[in-house]
Amino acid sequence: MKHEYSYYFSEVVKDLKPSGIRKFFDLAASMEGVISLGVGEPDFITPWGTREAAILSLEQGYTSYTANAGLLELREEISKYLSTRFGVHYDPTNQIIVTIGASQALDLAFRAILNQGDEVLIVEPTFVSYAPLVSIAGGKPIAISTSPENGFKVTPEQLEAAITERTKAILLCSPNNPTGSMLNKSELEAIAAVIEKHDLIVLSDEIYSELVYEDEPYTSFAAVDGMYERTILINGFSKGFAMTGWRLGFLAAPSELVSVMLKIFQYTTMCAPHMMQHGAIEALRNGYHEVEAMRASYCRRRNYMVQTLNEMGLDCHMPGGAFYVFPSIKSTGLSSEQFAEELLMQEKVAVVPGNVFGESGEGYIRCSYATSMQQLQEAMKRIQRFIKSKKLVTL
Repeated sequence: MKHEYSYYFSEVVKDLKPSGIRKFFDLAASMEGVISLGVGEPDFITPWGTREAAILSLEQGYTSYTANAGLLELREEISKYLSTRFGVHYDPTNQIIVTIGASQALDLAFRAILNQGDEVLIVEPTFVSYAPLVSIAGGKPIAISTSPENGFKVTPEQLEAAITERTKAILLCSPNNPTGSMLNKSELEAIAAVIEKHDLIVLSDEIYSELVYEDEPYTSFAAVDGMYERTILINGFSKGFAMTGWRLGFLAAPSELVSVMLKIFQYTTMCAPHMMQHGAIEALRNGYHEVEAMRASYCRRRNYMVQTLNEMGLDCHMPGGAFYVFPSIKSTGLSSEQFAEELLMQEKVAVVPGNVFGESGEGYIRCSYATSMQQLQEAMKRIQRFIKSKKLVTL
């Protein structure tokens, strides 16, 4: 007799939906000749100097646990990096934790601050893991919808309207996944005034901070006046340093917050892999010129994608950062899911339907330009052919 396991499942976990991104990625992977604009992963291999440092650490026998918070040498380099690049200063001895990717840093932060029923404001369209992580930690995700009319940016008025007596925190991702929108200093300052008024904690996901294409320098939320003491800064090596498979991230925050998150980390993880941390040290010390080269390549691809999509009749705003474009497919009359599924089956181009990023993502698709220009050009030809074949828009 088949055992019924659902009785044992957590009600929260039972209700979680599988990642919509992975659904299309797995489907595309089972087909031949597919050009994937789906998963957000750099097409660059981790630079050799970083790989060599990790290999050397293995050869030298660095296979033991490290300190729970990570190698002090790496935390010192992270501290220097944050100070030099973004003007925020953290003590490497008690204000930084090296984590298993930025996703784990977010998980630690939510579990450290949330009690049952606490509300977390999440700006949509948003990365698929944010709301589930809030729910798993016992909180309640509250969506704030944005639109291309204001560049997919949250306004102070929207934030004020969404706050209740149960609101404890807000999660910001700038540059944003999936829209690529980036909040500038003045926009962050306007939001900060509302956050301070209501005494909220801020989780600032800055994983795309190295992939910024505007002349105005990137502003970390922790650098905004009055926000340092209430910000948990989340970052990592996956995107800017092309180290996705290394699963190495970090968080930085006031020591009182870090000490609570470190307790959870001690019991659930122990530490990040020793040899990976040696690679990250090398990346921070000597790999920044390669980050700049990758950023320049992404910028060229972004410009090409936005221009081409607009020319074929799919309205697309110019993203300020990350490596995604988020064009509207509303003119086609198809839903996001229909468009993505039919495009994949007919033309073998994989994109992500916008509705997986929240209700306000319906009517859009996410396309990653973290692939070669040759592949992007072919993908754009196929998308245009798909639109023409369906007579979906007037060109």
